[in-house]
Amino acid sequence: MKERKQDIQNSYQDLGGKFSSFYDGLVTYSTTSGKIANKIMWGFDEESTARWMQCAMSGIPENFSGKLLEIPVGTGVLTMPLYKSLPLADITCMDYSAEMMRNASYRAEAMAVSNINFLQGDVGNLPFPDETFDIVLSLNGFHAFPDKESAYHETYRVLKKGGIFCGCFYIQGQMKRTDFAVKHLLVPNHSFTPPFETRESLRERLNSMYRRVKMGNVLAEGVFCCQK
Repeated sequence: MKERKQDIQNSYQDLGGKFSSFYDGLVTYSTTSGKIANKIMWGFDEESTARWMQCAMSGIPENFSGKLLEIPVGTGVLTMPLYKSLPLADITCMDYSAEMMRNASYRAEAMAVSNINFLQGDVGNLPFPDETFDIVLSLNGFHAFPDKESAYHETYRVLKKGGIFCGCFYIQGQMKRTDFAVKHLLVPNHSFTPPFETRESLRERLNSMYRRVKMGNVLAEGVFCCQK
């Protein structure tokens, strides 16, 4: 487990040079500009960044060989290093943004990750039958989804009974500087879409839907791992 974590963490550092972008450096805490912006807006350092990543993806076991849906995949910077360690898994990555999908697909190709099916689509209307996936992973998506109720419903619907829903997203009321940045910067530029969960409302929601819920937060990042 420790070796797997270190391998993935090292991959983030490598990706920062090969596929440098402000967003990638921000979410992985791997570039100078990303570290500065992260510290100012989110209060994260290297340790807390690694902690929320680990918590958010804690529902994905080593040597996983089932069916996994990630939505949204974004640029793939957070998950391609993980997927490289899961060659037997059947992975579907979706995003509404065609540009994000291209970046993620390019990153997978460059890392020789071949067990992924990339699809452009809407989380509010997933093109899969009920109970298709063993794991649904959503990293930093729900704070951006405009129709959050449909997103919660659809991610639950396509998950098998006993399956795992895990991930993370922004929750309000935990960090004043983050709440300020979201309200005055990220909502106006349409990166984030209200309403937002609080720690209490997210716990209540997940407990009302899932059989087992492990949920917490790392500063303003709500992290969760739920079993259907």
